[in-house]
Amino acid sequence: MDLSKQDAIREALLLDHEELLNEEGDAFVPVYLDTLVGGVCAKQHELDEEITKHLSAKWTLNRLAKMDLVILRMAIFEMRYVDDVPATVALNEALELAKEFSDDQSRRFINGVLSNVMKDSE
Repeated sequence: MDLSKQDAIREALLLDHEELLNEEGDAFVPVYLDTLVGGVCAKQHELDEEITKHLSAKWTLNRLAKMDLVILRMAIFEMRYVDDVPATVALNEALELAKEFSDDQSRRFINGVLSNVMKDSE
């Protein structure tokens, strides 16, 4: 199931970020979160094509854990479309997310896919 931009932002804010609430308890959406979520939603088809291009023959997007797919989409969006985020920073941030929200095997998988995406960009 694909989320709308608004749903994705709402889900991101539910990850225990009380500091993003104003005095009335309304969520404040940071500009970069809006940019990242909006961009990933808008470019999802292209991002998924890029991910698919770097999967081995026995893998499909449907086989990937949802969290791993989201991490890959965000990192590739940053690598391709956010000029002030170096690709290595996007890769390192993706690995930190995988460390927190996934497992070591997924982290290695994400590292492999993103490293190949970076090589293609050079």
